[in-house]
Amino acid sequence: MHNFDFTKPSTIAEAVKALSAEGAQALSGGQTLIPTMKQRLAAPVTLVSLTGIAEMQGVCMGEGGLHIGAATPHAVVARDAAAHYPALAALAGGIGDPAVRNRGTIGGSIANNDPAACYPSAVLGSGATVVTNRRKIAADDYFQGMFTTALEEGEIVTSVVFPIPEKAAYVKFNQPASRFALTGVFVAKFKDGVRVAVTGASNDGVFRWAEAEAALSADFSAKAIAGLTVDADGMISDLHGTAAYRANLVKVLTGRAVTAAR
Repeated sequence: MHNFDFTKPSTIAEAVKALSAEGAQALSGGQTLIPTMKQRLAAPVTLVSLTGIAEMQGVCMGEGGLHIGAATPHAVVARDAAAHYPALAALAGGIGDPAVRNRGTIGGSIANNDPAACYPSAVLGSGATVVTNRRKIAADDYFQGMFTTALEEGEIVTSVVFPIPEKAAYVKFNQPASRFALTGVFVAKFKDGVRVAVTGASNDGVFRWAEAEAALSADFSAKAIAGLTVDADGMISDLHGTAAYRANLVKVLTGRAVTAAR
């Protein structure tokens, strides 16, 4: 690991100013950045920690739904979101291991947009709004491909607002060593329709399965998707599972998520 400076601002304004310096890099939970630095694949001049900013922490109900500060650890979401959004709390409680859940943050997860991360499916599946220091971004506009988001230079995620669905569930097939989602599906039923978001399966990162959404909006039951198939083209293929295997998992896990939600 290369030498670097470290600063821990206490306000969003201070963080934005610190990040404007050349070579500065935001640090939230550090679950991806720190290992990358250890491998010398990243060498920021200054790490700007976002975990000391009080206004970026916590879980509470507010306008538009459940507000979660971007610097809130997974373990806190698992505990404090349970009464308001059980499916989201369950997802957070199933990320990694206790060490990861107590260090990793929701903001860090969605800013990194790892194709196998759990949170992007919850954000996209819920139709959440990503709030930054500059604007509000709809989930459908935020995720733009593997490790790619709508965030611009100097823009940081400050919170995420989740509308509360009538029913929801998240089911994932764990990669045993990392506990990342080999494939994971988040299903949320709202008054005006169903959203189905898939993580861990596509080379383009998290995506919505439109055919399943249409079928489930008409009949919210696992049998509604029985006749559907998922195209394996563009799916991830590696030593853990082929593209065809992941495509099949998408359908299987969607059915399980619907059953769990019901």
